[in-house]
Amino acid sequence: MARVKLKFPDEKPLFSTLIPVRVGDLNYGNHVGNDTVLSLIHEARMQFMHSHGYTELNIEGLGLIMADVMIAYKGESFYGDKLEIALFAEEITQCSFDILYRITTNRNGKNLDIAQAKTGMVCFDYGNRKIADIPEVLRAILK
Repeated sequence: MARVKLKFPDEKPLFSTLIPVRVGDLNYGNHVGNDTVLSLIHEARMQFMHSHGYTELNIEGLGLIMADVMIAYKGESFYGDKLEIALFAEEITQCSFDILYRITTNRNGKNLDIAQAKTGMVCFDYGNRKIADIPEVLRAILK
């Protein structure tokens, strides 16, 4: 089976945040579950938008819809880990863009890869229920 692979840009991330693993993030294997990884990248994306004064429902009057997601798991994460989630943007088109997420932790003095992800985001006009062009202010933030 071919594994999904992401190539991260060489430049500095657009945004980075630390999110601690909570006991409720663990599954029956006593590590962070796959559903939690999706929730963690959503939280990181919301923090990124909030750092610029926006939400996913209001970027200059427009919102965002996640059109697709891909997650590649690299290692386990456990209760007490502080996950660093770094965000990068690529494939910026008229109406959509991709966000790449690199999730790592430092445990016992070692930096460990936990997961990599990509979400395809589409600008959406919720009032008119249709896809919309990326607002110029968001385009500038993503570059």
